[in-house]
Amino acid sequence: MAISDVAEYAHLSESDLDSFAAALDDIRRDVEASRGSRDRAYIRRTIAFQRMLDVASRLVIVGTKSRRGWWLGTVGLAAAKSIENMELAHNIGHGQWDWMNDPEIHSTTWEWDMAGLSSQWRYSHNYRHHVNTNVVGVDDDLGYGVLRVTRDQEWNPSYLFAPLRSLLLALGFEWGIALHDLYSEQERLDNDVPKSVHNRALLRKIGRQTGKDYVLFPALSLKRWRRTLGANVVANVLRNIWAYVVICCGHFADGAEKFTPETLEHETKSEWYLRQMLGSANFDAGPVMAFMSGNLCYQIEHHLFPDLPSNRYAEIATRVRELCAKYDLPYTTGHLIRQYYLTVRTVFKLALPDRFLVATADDAPETSSENKFRAQRLGLQQLQQVRAVT
Repeated sequence: MAISDVAEYAHLSESDLDSFAAALDDIRRDVEASRGSRDRAYIRRTIAFQRMLDVASRLVIVGTKSRRGWWLGTVGLAAAKSIENMELAHNIGHGQWDWMNDPEIHSTTWEWDMAGLSSQWRYSHNYRHHVNTNVVGVDDDLGYGVLRVTRDQEWNPSYLFAPLRSLLLALGFEWGIALHDLYSEQERLDNDVPKSVHNRALLRKIGRQTGKDYVLFPALSLKRWRRTLGANVVANVLRNIWAYVVICCGHFADGAEKFTPETLEHETKSEWYLRQMLGSANFDAGPVMAFMSGNLCYQIEHHLFPDLPSNRYAEIATRVRELCAKYDLPYTTGHLIRQYYLTVRTVFKLALPDRFLVATADDAPETSSENKFRAQRLGLQQLQQVRAVT
């Protein structure tokens, strides 16, 4: 089933683990020491580009009469929303740019262009997900409570609808995230704020967001309000689908392993690093796709260093790959279409009861554990004993 001993799964000794962690610490120190004007220019240039693309796309939507012009503006608007959500809001919310001490570009002040509240997302995502990545029963992002992505999640009849749920979640991803973050905030143990306060805060944000997209901008378009309203609906759906695909590929594709709660007991920093690497998956991307995905094509590097600037992930990835080769660790990546296909296959397959599944629970494509190595060693020992007798 899920991994309970990450060091055993990776075949690393204690000294290897320490050396592995020290090398990753060196990467962090090198990047932190070299942050400067190049990085400041990058984030400010990205903000300016995103805002110009948003404005230009809206002008094209209203200013052209052709269907082609409407689609051009709508796709441009979807791209602008994707850049804002993924390369800006997501990464700023991780504190990647807090070192600049710019009050506009800070994790505590940036409010993203989505239905959910950034403050609720930061707790759910930065803490409950990133600290406890892919730990069954602890990481609420593991299937988001509606998808079964490992056999360690006990099957129930509702999972028969998981393929339909996945489609609906993709179409309305921002709404699913908003509710997910709200529930996470309400369950927060160190928070004595009544649930009604969190509910009202989210409702106010939803009111502002829907008012902007579906009332204000259509009203500003006067007689062409239908074009703007339709474009905003389609752009939000396209953004939702893209964000869903990127995130699923990074967490649910084959090779993104799952873990038992026991892994968190007395977990060292070295083991945490290893769990982040084993529990994440990349997809191959050039500079444009990397930018459009918020550099989350480097999900492994992001989980190792969630608060380092995203524009550095490509150079970090080179060093992480070298470490994986040195310590014979898996570096899970592949074409985006392939990674998403593997995710969809898992969702459809695990919608069925376990008795219909073929692979063993310890060596399934979507989940494996150290038990498969124990079984292999046991089989080898038995074979050696038989040969000794014969």
